[in-house]
Order: sequence, then C-alpha cells, then structure tokens
Amino acid sequence: MQYIDPRMPRRIDRWYSPALGLDMPIVSYGHAGQPVLLFPTAAADFLENERFGLVKAVEPLIAAGRLRLFSIDSINTMAWMDRDVGVPEQARRQALYSRYVEEEIVPFIRHVAGDGGARAITAGASFGAFHAANAFFRRPDLFGGVIGMSGFYDLSTRYFRGYSDDNCYFNNPLWYLANLEGGALDTLRHHSRMALVAGQGAFEEPDATRQLHDLLDGKHIPHSFDLWGHDVNHDWPWWRKMLPYYLERLGV
Repeated sequence: MQYIDPRMPRRIDRWYSPALGLDMPIVSYGHAGQPVLLFPTAAADFLENERFGLVKAVEPLIAAGRLRLFSIDSINTMAWMDRDVGVPEQARRQALYSRYVEEEIVPFIRHVAGDGGARAITAGASFGAFHAANAFFRRPDLFGGVIGMSGFYDLSTRYFRGYSDDNCYFNNPLWYLANLEGGALDTLRHHSRMALVAGQGAFEEPDATRQLHDLLDGKHIPHSFDLWGHDVNHDWPWWRKMLPYYLERLGV
C-alpha cells in the first residue's frame, strides 16, 4: 500500500548506535525546509507515522519545501514498557535513548539539512509527545520547538513506582523544568516555539497537558496551549488534523 506520494523524496538510513548498542533506523522525507523530528507512539516503530497518515497530512508542506521530516524508533518496549526490568534500569535505558537523540540524531539531521546549527522542531502524539517534549526541553540549544499532541509529561505518576535517581529526574520534564534557570531558560523564553494540545474525548488526558502548560506559564515561557472538544479522541484522525495546523501556527 502506498501511504505517501511516490514522487516525494523519501530515504531510509540506519546505523549501529554507540549509545544504545542497537541498529537504529531513521526515515526522512522532503528536500528542504524546517527540520521536524517525529517520535512514534507507545511500542511503535519509525514508519508508524507514515502508515497512519501523519506524513500524508503534512505532505503539502513537504512538497512546498517548507518542511523536511524525520521519523525515528523509540525503545519503549525495552524501557518503560518492559515490566520485567526494574525502574533503575528502565531509567538508565531512557537516558541512553536521550543520548542517542542528542549525539546521533541531531548531527544526522544537521548534516542532511546542510546546516550545522539547525534546530529541529520535535513532535509526537501520546508517548511520542513525551519523547518530543523531553528531547526539546532537555536541550533547547539543539531543538527549536515542540508540538505535543495528546501527551503526558510526568513519568513519575505511572512508571517510576516511587523510585528516583538522576536518570529519572533529567528525563522527566515536569521535574527538571521546574528548576530550570540560566541560558536554557532564556532560550525557551525568547528563541523557541511550542504548541501543546489535547482533546477531551475518549482516552484523552487533558490534565496532563494542562500540567505542563501551568508549569510553563509559571516560568514565563511563551507557548500555545489548546484543549480541543469532547468529541476529540485519543486517535490518529485527530492527530492528522493537529500536526499540520500547529506547524502552520508555529510558522513552518
């Protein structure tokens, strides 16, 4: 089945990640424009966003040279979703994943974009929204913005099971953002673009998005925050509407 226009530039690369010790793939779409890094939901892979039409939803922006899209794997099934692994090891693996994104994915995107200083916008839905937010808020010097759709941003409520260490703290946006100061805070306030959105329908958790909104407000960090209607469920048809809408609002 063809999920995208066959004329669209599309390329799959992969390499053995030194950080993770795994063979990790990445797919890229387009020829020019603002780099956007997409994360998959829950236990899915790097092609999920293509299979479920999220790439198709932003195809006009890609074709116009306004957007160059990248999508990667997560390691959720080996970290937070593997209940046979203790929380300290889950958190260690999450920290390695963050290192992979920062030290391997960012240079790759910059190389492909031909811009050694490019700051990609991160984006994702559900668990992907967590990863997008974590990547961005950890390193706003590397990433220029975030679009979080139907996400959650505090792992402690369902994954930490009362445990905490540095790997937990520095990969839990609601924790480390509360204490953020200095240059990183200035970058978030003055040199970044953020959109947080959730529905209020079936399986949505709008309060999780509101929590992050309240924290950002308290830190005087400008951002867009929207709650869509009670008919807006935790599902792909809505994310296909949200992503192009908020890319446009962020000026892509």
